[in-house]
Amino acid sequence: MSLLFSPFTLPSPRGGLTLPNRIVVAPMCQYQAQDGCATDWHLMHWGNLLNSGAGLFTIEATAVVPEGRITPACLGLWDDTTQRALGDTLNRARALAPKTAVCIQLAHAGRKASSALPWQGAQLLSREQGGWETFAPSALPHLPQEAPPTAITPDDMARVKDAFIAAARRAEAIGVDAIELHAAHGYLLHEFLSPLANQRTDAYGGALENRMRYVLEVFTALRAAYQGTLGVRISASDWVEGGWDVEQSTALAQALKAAGCDFIHVSSGGVSPLQKITLGPGYQLPFARQIRAASGLATFGVGLITEAAQAEAVLQQGDADLVALARAFLYNPRWGWQAAAALGGEVQGHPPYWRALPREAAQVFGKVAVGVR
Repeated sequence: MSLLFSPFTLPSPRGGLTLPNRIVVAPMCQYQAQDGCATDWHLMHWGNLLNSGAGLFTIEATAVVPEGRITPACLGLWDDTTQRALGDTLNRARALAPKTAVCIQLAHAGRKASSALPWQGAQLLSREQGGWETFAPSALPHLPQEAPPTAITPDDMARVKDAFIAAARRAEAIGVDAIELHAAHGYLLHEFLSPLANQRTDAYGGALENRMRYVLEVFTALRAAYQGTLGVRISASDWVEGGWDVEQSTALAQALKAAGCDFIHVSSGGVSPLQKITLGPGYQLPFARQIRAASGLATFGVGLITEAAQAEAVLQQGDADLVALARAFLYNPRWGWQAAAALGGEVQGHPPYWRALPREAAQVFGKVAVGVR
């Protein structure tokens, strides 16, 4: 039997979230929001991915405060207006798809906020260009030519932590099934972890215990406020000598497990332009395997996983418990169907789509293929 198409239960204090398979749609920024609000683009995008055959769909990085957006066009969940837009759009998308568990990634972009859209250069925006003040653990710019961010104060750290709690409660109110705290890719929480971005001299800088302190404080506050499935996405390595690495990531994972974390999503990089990533199929899986073995957390493996047999091998080899894909789903929103056909699995699909597969693959839906009249 295919492991990829076997069920998996993500734990939670309220009893867990059982997924029909181990395919996860990873969060992918779309840069199509208006003042933080979801739009018809999200309706189309989410509707497609909720019809993908994946067991869990993750909504893109969603800022908990306006200044925490990566770009002016990023999604947010910080007030009644953004909550209403996100909730209404999600409800409409869900009505067009089989029942699928939904996770949302809550985020603050830190010093990488106030940036231009990727296809417009992705560089830091000035006030004249529509940008805003950015915050980071230390007044160190991401790129040498950029204006430095403002070193965040303890009072503002408390405000951001409260914003994460408020966003989690809003997410729960609109029916989201799980929350992923974004502590990866060079954004605010990752910046606290990495000695490349964090040169504080107070209780939040220096030793590993201090650099992990804010992430653990935010997570612990979320855990107290939210009893659903709650996990964290991390960058397991900065890919820079002297930066954050897999050994420190393992220590963080163990601390998160002790604090009540339900899953860990293992990515890498993003905090420094000096990173030297060794790209290749499954290039981040050794990190996931090490962290999974040391922490016992349910682990998502991600990174250049594109084929069904490759995803199955990830699970069979014990690299991860679930397999997350991003760009593969952008290219092929029915990736889960093709994987089911290849591996003998079964997915949910609405009747209008049953004709999409050849008769020999009809059992993907547990149905007989419907003929055309």
